[in-house]
Amino acid sequence: MARILIVDDSPSQLLGIKRIVEKLGHETLTAEDGAAGVEVAKRELPDLILMDVVMPNLNGFQATRTISKDPATAHIPVILVTTKDQETDKVWGLRQGAKAYVTKPIKEEELVETLKGLLPA
Repeated sequence: MARILIVDDSPSQLLGIKRIVEKLGHETLTAEDGAAGVEVAKRELPDLILMDVVMPNLNGFQATRTISKDPATAHIPVILVTTKDQETDKVWGLRQGAKAYVTKPIKEEELVETLKGLLPA
């Protein structure tokens, strides 16, 4: 199964997403903000990243851009998972290098389908 990095500054959101991902049989790594997420991505090279947007230090848009522009991590698909639900936010997130955009509150079926679509079979 895949190794998935979950980046979120909310412990309850982190736990909820982690439960969904582990229920699918995947291994999880976690980070509490964008800067830590970039560090973990470079060190661990996960198969996929679930990235919150509104976080301290480095927001999810900035962290996604950093990951998608770095040759060492550019191959890792990033799914933005956020409360920012405006179409302009989604467009901006995808322009930063995200492969998908899921809004909170998370619908488990939507997250599962998005993961399946981006992970190798």
